[in-house]
Amino acid sequence: MKGNLIRTTLALLVTASTVKAQSISVAGLPLYDKAALQSKEDWLLATTARKSAIYRTPEGYMALSNGLITRTFTLTPNGATIGLDNLVTNEALVRAVSPEAVLWINGHEIKAGGLTGQPIGNYLLPKWVPDMKADPLSLKLRSYTTAPIKARFEWNRRTAWSPQQLPWPPKGMEVTFTYQADATIMSSLSSDISRKVLFTDNFLSLSPKWDIIKGAASQHASFQNEGKAGEMQTAANSVLFAEQPLSPETKVIICKLNSGTDESNGYGAGIALQFPDGKSSKFHLAPGAKRFRVFHDSKSANFEGYDPGKSYFLRILFLPGRMACSVSEDGKTYTTLTELPVTSQPTHVRIGKTDPQGGRSERGEAGTKGRSKIEAVLILGAPEAVQQDLQFLSGLTVKVHYEIYDGIPLLSKWVSVTNNSKEQIIINNIKSEQLAVTEAESAVEHKQRWEMPPILAESDFAFGSMSSNAAQNACVDWQTDPSYTTQVNYNLKTPTVLVCMPKTGMGQEVATGASTESARIWELIFDSYDRERRGLSQKKLYRTIAPWVTENPIIMHVSSAADEPVKSAIDQSAEVGFEMVIMTFGSGFNIEDTTQQNLQRMKQLKQYAASKGVALGGYSLLASRSINKENDVVMPEGMKPAFGNSPCLQSEWAQSYFRKLYNFYEKTGQDLLEHDGSYPGDVCASTTHPGHRDLEDSRWKQYKTIQQFYQWCRGKGIYLNIPDWYFLSGGTKVAMGYRETNWSLPREQQEIIERQNIYDGTWEKTPSMGWMFVPLVQYHGGGAAATIEPLKEHLPHYEQRLANLFGAGVQACYRGPRLYDAPETKVLVKKWVDFYKKYRRVLDGDLIHLRRPDGRDYDGILHVDPQGKDKGLIMLYNPLTEPITRNIEVDLYYTGLKNQASIMGENGAAKKVTLKGTKLNLQVTIPANSQQWFVLRQ
Repeated sequence: MKGNLIRTTLALLVTASTVKAQSISVAGLPLYDKAALQSKEDWLLATTARKSAIYRTPEGYMALSNGLITRTFTLTPNGATIGLDNLVTNEALVRAVSPEAVLWINGHEIKAGGLTGQPIGNYLLPKWVPDMKADPLSLKLRSYTTAPIKARFEWNRRTAWSPQQLPWPPKGMEVTFTYQADATIMSSLSSDISRKVLFTDNFLSLSPKWDIIKGAASQHASFQNEGKAGEMQTAANSVLFAEQPLSPETKVIICKLNSGTDESNGYGAGIALQFPDGKSSKFHLAPGAKRFRVFHDSKSANFEGYDPGKSYFLRILFLPGRMACSVSEDGKTYTTLTELPVTSQPTHVRIGKTDPQGGRSERGEAGTKGRSKIEAVLILGAPEAVQQDLQFLSGLTVKVHYEIYDGIPLLSKWVSVTNNSKEQIIINNIKSEQLAVTEAESAVEHKQRWEMPPILAESDFAFGSMSSNAAQNACVDWQTDPSYTTQVNYNLKTPTVLVCMPKTGMGQEVATGASTESARIWELIFDSYDRERRGLSQKKLYRTIAPWVTENPIIMHVSSAADEPVKSAIDQSAEVGFEMVIMTFGSGFNIEDTTQQNLQRMKQLKQYAASKGVALGGYSLLASRSINKENDVVMPEGMKPAFGNSPCLQSEWAQSYFRKLYNFYEKTGQDLLEHDGSYPGDVCASTTHPGHRDLEDSRWKQYKTIQQFYQWCRGKGIYLNIPDWYFLSGGTKVAMGYRETNWSLPREQQEIIERQNIYDGTWEKTPSMGWMFVPLVQYHGGGAAATIEPLKEHLPHYEQRLANLFGAGVQACYRGPRLYDAPETKVLVKKWVDFYKKYRRVLDGDLIHLRRPDGRDYDGILHVDPQGKDKGLIMLYNPLTEPITRNIEVDLYYTGLKNQASIMGENGAAKKVTLKGTKLNLQVTIPANSQQWFVLRQ
């Protein structure tokens, strides 16, 4: 009975082979001197990056710092983060100690590192740390190692497409902490299955050990409605429960229940405890609010994730000085909602509907009558025997890795697990970060939108969006902290905990002797609330950890994949300086055609393109289609695929599809892939697909399949256009952000919208990270008024599009059969290609936003490159039908120029100008429906 009812979530096993405790010294590290390390130069303008290093603090802690940020660790009595400081703003961001990682293995929750005993959660003082204790539920720190940062995967860079040859791997330092089980864990916890059973009741009939207590509104109700023991049909705000004394041996109480049609909140069914001092606690379902609720020590807290249509196991575990409240849907894998301090053992337990405090009073209106059900109760004592399925723990090694990068306030973190036990293990999930951070604001009442702490968190487990923020939803989250009971928010809902954990789990099998890794998180510490500066910081992050995003080839989308049109497009591209031809969607290109004839033809076209100095590749659609019932994703009830249809990437069809992709590039040597409908994160409940077991491992394994392919492409130098945020897994470019049907609007409207899309898209993307679109032929309708062909008949519009795009450093998909159709068209295209290539480095640099396009007045952008010869390039556009003259003040701070500069316009004449500090007063006349540009130098 007890084995079927529940399995432990916190049980850990220690055998004779467990590593013994040892002292970990930081004596050999240089002394940390915060004042000496703090950089006086703006890191966004710095010519040399401040180096990363590992130090010892005067208190004997370890500090990982680069002069911009410092993460501080205590190594005894266990490993734990005790500080994250922004040295630029002198802010301390960590307010409380958390585990260094949390893992779920074979259904068991296992912590690595962490301390207990912090007196308050609002802030963390170094003097408190020596009095804090190692969490007995956690693996213990054994050792640490340091090394330079290693490349996550190989990158075969294309130097011609990127004027800045950024380092790979990035410069910086890695420190790795190793955690293993120790002998104290067994004395703290063991398996529920191995515990002594003190009482069990599956409510097939009502046990005589229960005393049934009814409130006034429940006098005509019964605890066994219609003969069903444990079923309660009574008013929402009424009392009806079963009570019995608790043995002093009690260590665990588990109750399985279903709220049914009950609409209670505080009166919802659950577990209530009575203590010797007359106080009570209650852990229960609140179906009216769709929450789990805990009342303890005169305070209540609510927890999300509750579905009124499901049965839940509520579990209370008594630990030294506290009790842990956990919840599970299956009675196997539990989620701990909160841990609460207790000073004595409870004397009685109440199961059912009590008042909100666990008592028997009734207040106010009775409410709507509903029916709820207690399905089972299990009361357990101390362990009697050791669980055999926990033998893996003695062979488990968990490593927590940190990287800190030179010259940028950026950290990375991930967890690796090695299984040296005798059996395969399943890693259900890994929480690689749980960082308790100081709140960015305090609000007493509920808020729809919170001001978040100054940390940008990015993970490589990201998909399902063309924007960073939305793509991170699968893994990165800002969560509330119910244990932080001294926060201002009345309902304890302030988002103060940064978490990195795949929300649908991993389900990763790890064989004996094998290892695996978690998702990675990068944490960028902002030093300002200014939107421009934050955007520049984010773009610096991507240039640092994904430098392939700086590759920015000039692209044509040829509309036919037949030999002659492709060769003609290659010839024209070579003539005007375009660098890449993509056989576009609808062109007839078929990467899944594995015939020798197709592979040979594609190889010959590649060779022809290479002879002209042009890269060649094509388009393939992945997830946004249906294959058949056997190979499509099987979605859980109530869910649909992100694109309406999708194959499972672990199905037989998908395995064949990826083999075809690898084979195509191996055999043809082509240079790029435009991968549309990339994997958006669909889960799959199939149990017959060859690549995954069931729902639990479906998303993780599908993602790893596409991630590994993209990383292989990086190693081969294959350029990747992917309309999804796959940059940290090897993606090179995403859509800048546009609505495809807008390219069917009249041409003159497209001009303004195009500049708006670029202006908006470059807040978080560099110009090289996003593509735009130019419909040389009709696309999504619009007819002749929307398209540019015949090109020579629309030269003013064609030039404006070229000026918009090359002037922004943004490459577009010029989609059609040709780039020019007359000598004058060719001259026009080459003029703007030459402009871009002449000023490529600064145009590919950071973009400062001057004035957003609105069609009413000028709009403008400023490119900056403080380390380049060309420090800045100003692009100003006039959308009006008459010339305009304007005095425009431009702040040149991010160019690095101050007091004086040289400015050169389109006429090529340079002149010196005096700046007011970093401010340039520019008087400019912009012709009608045209633009002006200016280059700035020292």
